[in-house]
Amino acid sequence: MFMEIQGTRIILLGRDLELRIISLIVRAREISDEVVFFDLGSNDITVELAEEFNCRVFHYGSELECKDVSKYILDSDLDLDLTNLVLRITDDWKLSDFPLIENRVREYWDIYISFTQEGGDDLEDANEIIIDSIDFSHMVLSKKGLEELSKTSPLSNAIDFNQDLKVRVTPSQQSIKLPQRESLATASRFAQLFYWMLETRHPLLLFGIPGLVLFILGYKLSGNVVDTFSELNTTSISVTLTTIAMTLIGLFAMMVALILYIMGKQVEQIQSQYDWSSK
Repeated sequence: MFMEIQGTRIILLGRDLELRIISLIVRAREISDEVVFFDLGSNDITVELAEEFNCRVFHYGSELECKDVSKYILDSDLDLDLTNLVLRITDDWKLSDFPLIENRVREYWDIYISFTQEGGDDLEDANEIIIDSIDFSHMVLSKKGLEELSKTSPLSNAIDFNQDLKVRVTPSQQSIKLPQRESLATASRFAQLFYWMLETRHPLLLFGIPGLVLFILGYKLSGNVVDTFSELNTTSISVTLTTIAMTLIGLFAMMVALILYIMGKQVEQIQSQYDWSSK
């Protein structure tokens, strides 16, 4: 569990995040006083999900430059006494990046800009980069930092900021990619099929296929059992009962698979009839 950082607001900046927006808001609320969402024009139900989770939504329509974002925050009705952590959520952004970003907020920067470095070339001095050319990944902005960043010129860099402010501009740290060993789920096609059956939880796969296999084996073995044992003893009775049980279990599993499949179709029909999927 993260410790809440007093006086901090986290601003989530992105679009089409319906699969991640709730988890992002929950994790952000664990370490901040307030969480807001700057929507960049989502075409899914991201905005609706955020609003249902009591997260304020702002429809951001300006450029994604540091200066424009800071101006938008100043012009909004947000409490400027809170330190702002602006997270630009992309497809490559992961929840595992939160601990590193949390440390940036604890360092009490006035202006901290982490940007995506293109080309992979090493920079001699990141502070000499023009602010307007930065494709930032996250920013930490205090009230003084917001005011100072909003006044920058098109050719300003980190050196041009007020010397009384605590400022840093740095390329984002890339996560270390360790070589992954091949797991059993990818080692064989049968393991992949079995893993897919467990993930989909389809009744015809979970119960139907094993039931069919047991029924066929029990039916085939029943004929051989009758022909093999000519007298009744403990062994013959045990094998016979096992064969009958295998056949009945297979038949029962196939019936369960069909019943669950039909019930699932009925539930889907009811959900579509009452439009439950959109609620």
